[in-house]
Amino acid sequence: MSSQIPTKHLANVLENHAQDMTGKIVVITGTTSGTGYVCAKEVAQKGATVVLLNRKSERAEKALNQLKADVPGGKFEQITCDLQSFESVRNAVAAIKGNYEVVDVLVNNAGVMALRDQATPDGYDVQMQTNAISHFLLTKELFPLLSKSDEGRIVNHSSMARLGPPLASEYFEKKGGQLGGDGTEEENFSFRGPRWGRYHQTKLANAAFTYGLKNKLEAANISNVIPLLAHPGLAKTELATTSAAVGGMDANAEFMQMAQSAEDGATGIIRAAMDPGAKSGDFFGPSGDGWNGFPERLTPEDLLFDESNIKINWEGCEKAVGKFEV
Repeated sequence: MSSQIPTKHLANVLENHAQDMTGKIVVITGTTSGTGYVCAKEVAQKGATVVLLNRKSERAEKALNQLKADVPGGKFEQITCDLQSFESVRNAVAAIKGNYEVVDVLVNNAGVMALRDQATPDGYDVQMQTNAISHFLLTKELFPLLSKSDEGRIVNHSSMARLGPPLASEYFEKKGGQLGGDGTEEENFSFRGPRWGRYHQTKLANAAFTYGLKNKLEAANISNVIPLLAHPGLAKTELATTSAAVGGMDANAEFMQMAQSAEDGATGIIRAAMDPGAKSGDFFGPSGDGWNGFPERLTPEDLLFDESNIKINWEGCEKAVGKFEV
């Protein structure tokens, strides 16, 4: 599962910013490749039982078998979860609740990028439902199990695409296929246009969800569950390959020469999931220009905890999947 790009930071994170995870239950979305696969592998190496949430596919089975080979004796359970279906998410939650009384870490990792302007069967934009609304639903439904942990962690995965205009409520509505179209090839290959605008909305939503949840937990005096945020910088993963396959970007863009390995791209969520010093609201990712480097503790930009962005995200997600009680 390693790329040909040298991995520079993973060993440091595992040695200096990760705790023993024996006895902990870690749930991760999107583990068939890339950052999710690496995270699943490393938390298992530290002793966790890892619940893998993926769409049912040969690729998911192959990844599960590879994880078992990479971590002999590792504890893995695969549960079908299609983030483009609210019913599938709820069925996955029911399966988790049937097998576990506590969840210690939830890593909302899965995502899609710069896809065509299309609706899910539930009617929402495919990017927004996959990246944000379904993760809100998953977190909401698993919160009772997270609240039973001595130190529950909710890790949301954003990206550099979080930076840009504020959230707009229309992206959280049943307007899939009516949110700007597919854009021109020139726009797509230069990371502009409506596809990338929709992607930006989802990645800002992930961040606003984190800080909105932080506010609600603090108001309720809940301190044993902490929300955290991470971003991978620019990492060489299947995310870019999938986007390129549907015309969302140029897979051979010179820009991708700055990419770090999937292993280093995963270090932000790995640190959020396992760093013994992590505190509520911590944000881990490459510092400096943000594209590559060690996953430092970052200062979140103002727009990430802007009251309007938090309100639009929270109300939009609750309208789609129901009230989130903490």
